[in-house]
Amino acid sequence: MIAYLAPEKFLPELLEELKDVKSVHGNLVLTDGPLQNSVWAQNIWLDAQIIPFESISQASKALKGLGKLWACYTVENHRRAQLIQDQLPKLRPRVLDFLSELPEDNLGAWTLLDKNTLLASPTTNSRFPLGDVKFNEDKKTPPSRAYLKLWELFTVYGIRPEPGQKVVDFGSCPGGWTWVLQRMGCEVISIDRAPLEPTIAALPGVKFMKTNAFNVKPEDLGRIDWFYSDIICYPEKLLELVQTWQASGLCSNFVCTIKFQGETDYKTLKKFLQMEHTRIQHLHHNKHEVTVWIKPPLS
Repeated sequence: MIAYLAPEKFLPELLEELKDVKSVHGNLVLTDGPLQNSVWAQNIWLDAQIIPFESISQASKALKGLGKLWACYTVENHRRAQLIQDQLPKLRPRVLDFLSELPEDNLGAWTLLDKNTLLASPTTNSRFPLGDVKFNEDKKTPPSRAYLKLWELFTVYGIRPEPGQKVVDFGSCPGGWTWVLQRMGCEVISIDRAPLEPTIAALPGVKFMKTNAFNVKPEDLGRIDWFYSDIICYPEKLLELVQTWQASGLCSNFVCTIKFQGETDYKTLKKFLQMEHTRIQHLHHNKHEVTVWIKPPLS
């Protein structure tokens, strides 16, 4: 069995995409069948097992026999679950610096289905407890917390530009993404109808264009290495913009935030998923939005 943990408030989105659902426990969805590609899973339990037990010590012994480090997800029986967790090796907080090495230790995850039944998976798809990625944040320099989405993508998923590459940042105001990209050593063309924070606009390697992103044609900028967009717009408008740039042949690598206006736009999301070399994920630092990246393999 495989279990998928939805981010808080996004269980309906996870259920919409999963097949062969066996049962639901809070935000945890238990499935039969093979591993499924998931946009909305915060944490995937890759080898979920049901284990009956009679006592706290028996439960903790069973978990220790399967693995060393465990993160606990609770829906009910919170006190009983805590007593079991207290008998396991202590799981220390995993807080990252930007672009630091990821933790090496594998993490298991478990929950109580009832007071005498464990659901436990010794392996998950994340090195962070229940997929909860935390950073030592810079709370002074960046003008907004949007920068954390790029920090997560660059650090955890390894999808990042190289120093000296030319990138465009659409919908850049107040400048959180431009700040990250400039720190990466990129030449940044920052585009928005509203101005950047002055300290960001003054950074070396940043060129600001005050205009509507949808009025900028690919030939206006020429060849670029990466297309970045955190624009607040309807998903279908973003799809049109990405397709225009793809068709131009002037850019192959894309990182965009699909921001849902009201209800989740499953139709447009599916169109993005059908594009070649595309991955979409609800990052820990996303809200009612997902991050899409398109990166063809090097020829």
